[in-house]
Amino acid sequence: MNAAANLPDDIEALKAIILAQQEQNARLEALVAAFRQAMFGRKSEKIDPDQFELALEDIETAIARVEAEGEANPLVTPTQTSTLRKANRGALPKQLPRIEEVIEPESTLCDCGCERHVIGEDTSERLDIVPAQFRVIVTRRPKYACRSCEGGIVQAPAPAHLIPGGMPTEATVAHVIVSKYADHLPLYRQAQIYARQGIDLDRSTLAAWVGRAAFELKPVYDALLANLKRSGKLFMDETRAPVLDPGRRKTRTGYFWALARDDRPWGGDDPPGVAFTYAPGRSGQYAEDILKGFSGTLQVDGYAGYDRLLRRPAQDVRLAYCWAHARRKLHEVARTGTTPIADEGLKQIAPLYRIEKDIRGQSPEARRSARQARSRQLIDDFETCWLTTHRARVSAKSPLGEALRYIAKYWDGLTLFLDDGHIEIDSNAVERTIRPIALNRKNALFAGHDAGAQNWAILASLVETCKLNAIDPYAWLSRTLTAIAGGHKQARIDDLMPWNYAQTV
Repeated sequence: MNAAANLPDDIEALKAIILAQQEQNARLEALVAAFRQAMFGRKSEKIDPDQFELALEDIETAIARVEAEGEANPLVTPTQTSTLRKANRGALPKQLPRIEEVIEPESTLCDCGCERHVIGEDTSERLDIVPAQFRVIVTRRPKYACRSCEGGIVQAPAPAHLIPGGMPTEATVAHVIVSKYADHLPLYRQAQIYARQGIDLDRSTLAAWVGRAAFELKPVYDALLANLKRSGKLFMDETRAPVLDPGRRKTRTGYFWALARDDRPWGGDDPPGVAFTYAPGRSGQYAEDILKGFSGTLQVDGYAGYDRLLRRPAQDVRLAYCWAHARRKLHEVARTGTTPIADEGLKQIAPLYRIEKDIRGQSPEARRSARQARSRQLIDDFETCWLTTHRARVSAKSPLGEALRYIAKYWDGLTLFLDDGHIEIDSNAVERTIRPIALNRKNALFAGHDAGAQNWAILASLVETCKLNAIDPYAWLSRTLTAIAGGHKQARIDDLMPWNYAQTV
């Protein structure tokens, strides 16, 4: 139907329609401008990435509200754009339980007096959520005695629990851990949620549950770390871990060191995993201690502390460096808009990443061949025609000079990926595993002490390894804690690895 046919004839009504439409458009344009400013603004005006996500949520929510107001206003004719706004409307998995409701007409009797029969139906599905429901598991153990003799009393033994004499099931402890280390919900907030259900639990009680679980899961964590170090190619990175120092009434800076494996880009057989280790400092000695027993290729950023690994007597570690960090150095210079040299460097790096995207998932041999055929010449030209030329012209103390010096210093490790299809072009795989640690740090602010930070490392390692293997951390933790409480044998600890859970469910 022609939209013009719906317009009123009254001039004042038409003016009201136009004014309302203009106001709606202006509000939408203001929201889009705010979005663009948040994404593309000057460095000094940009916000933290996590805060940006929150701001983006607010902008999208506001846009939806404006659109809804327009739809509800009888004076505003909804406008149809040539292309619909792209959005993920969600999908409803088949495994979710379906509760069907059939809505029948008030009457199926026809005007002629006959009963109508079904010729089809319209079906729609909507996602419904029932808030978390707490329940109490009551365990009864009857006692039996003989009426004819004094043969004694028979009673089933009490089942083993993770928290002896405590109230939580293993599933409850698993939920608390996942809420804290996967969903970044501090324990005091969880206690507030429980209180709304009438369950009065102190934060200290939840902390005791988590601490006991960390103790019981330590052998699984140790097995995970040992499994990773048997690999020939790993990633390593570190991130700050503020720890409370009560004596000084402030925090001191420790570090979480992440050791990760991800062989999926070249079809390796070993499953992905990550193990975090807390250390009170950033010295390369900590990295060396963590890597005892490992030999092979370690992919890292340009932190100088890793250099001591090259001085190990066996010389059994080689360092592959990260092009993402090299690119980041140039990007920081390019954002100032003061030099086209950095822009040109970024343009020369971009084709390398397009090639990597093309060969992702291929065998190491195929990846090496493709890199030799397509990437080798690009790398050679980058070094001779760009890096060497501009290093001779640019002041070494300038930001650009420092970026060029960084690339030149790690050149051998940056080009190592050309000759080995097992090596990635960058260390983004391990950086992705560290992001949840940073998110948890934002919420928790700091760890209470070194032991608390190590518990954090243990539980975060297991949760993130589950996620890397597309396993529900809650399901794995619930079953694993139940198995441990039931006396799972140490000799079969590998059966509890997250990637083995996927093979048994």
